[in-house]
Amino acid sequence: MTYVAADDRYDRLPYRRSGRSGLKLPTVSLGLWHNFGDDRPVDAQRAILRRAFDLGITHFDLANNYGPPYGSAEINFGRLFREDFAPYRDELIISTKAGYDMWPGPYGEWGSRKYLLASLDQSLGRMGVDYVDIFYSHRFDPETPLEETMGALDTAVRSGKALYAGISSYSPEDTVRAAKILRDMGTPLLIHQPSYSMLNRWIEDGLLDTLGQEGVGCIAFSPLAQGMLTDKYLNGIPEDSRASQGKSLSPDLLTDETLGHVRALNEMAAERGQTLAQMALAWTLRDERVTSVLIGASSVAQLEDSLAAVDRLGFTAEELAAIDQDAVEAGINIWAASSDPEAR
Repeated sequence: MTYVAADDRYDRLPYRRSGRSGLKLPTVSLGLWHNFGDDRPVDAQRAILRRAFDLGITHFDLANNYGPPYGSAEINFGRLFREDFAPYRDELIISTKAGYDMWPGPYGEWGSRKYLLASLDQSLGRMGVDYVDIFYSHRFDPETPLEETMGALDTAVRSGKALYAGISSYSPEDTVRAAKILRDMGTPLLIHQPSYSMLNRWIEDGLLDTLGQEGVGCIAFSPLAQGMLTDKYLNGIPEDSRASQGKSLSPDLLTDETLGHVRALNEMAAERGQTLAQMALAWTLRDERVTSVLIGASSVAQLEDSLAAVDRLGFTAEELAAIDQDAVEAGINIWAASSDPEAR
């Protein structure tokens, strides 16, 4: 059946400007890191993408190695784009990234010009699109000159294969350097994509201030702490969870102390009339410098539950103070090596 987008699709979500750019993003964006590889039925993926767009999510975030297997998320998205979303291309923000391992050998990861531009061409081919809206350097490469990595992003934009340049998991200092290099080239840095949640607050120690000063947007990934900030782990580890499958959350991180904090946060959410996930997303958006949060979704119901976070974004000073008592570091920033020179 031919897909026709909902007429009221722009009535649901607020949109925020990305830094000082002209681009606005929905406060909630959909990431295809999980649930869009060949391990999930295409019809389920289609249902999630259709419902997301009908509810105002215009931004779909991918990377070259999303799957499994690597590349399959882009292939599956490309098929659904052709079948459902091609008429709406000018209403969509499609992003992809390169930086982590994608193919064997020395040219299949990190931040060289060789890798980034080859990867972008491959991503465009898999998705069947002429350009992406945002192309990211997925992680900082300590062994490649930053001028080379940023030069590749500049080339991607000037060639018309990307409209904007982004970086992910860069330190505040490297972000300043990257922004200056791109600015001098005439291709402003649009956005930074860091991990950020109640249990992973590293961007509050300098990065948010840096982004505000540089006029760069911020889109937070893993705002639900790889699923810890949901009701999923309140009573143990379910068999179908990321922790049980060893995907991106080690069971070792689900300590009694951390789960005690999560249960306390869950009680606060209930007092606000929200699920824990909804409160966690609203909390991440409490700072206007955060342009958008990236959520994943394994079902339409989960997607709709997350989007209900925008129904109550405000917090009182008392609520924020109470949350601070339990919104503590949980050791879940598995991307720290990219943003912290001491962790490399």
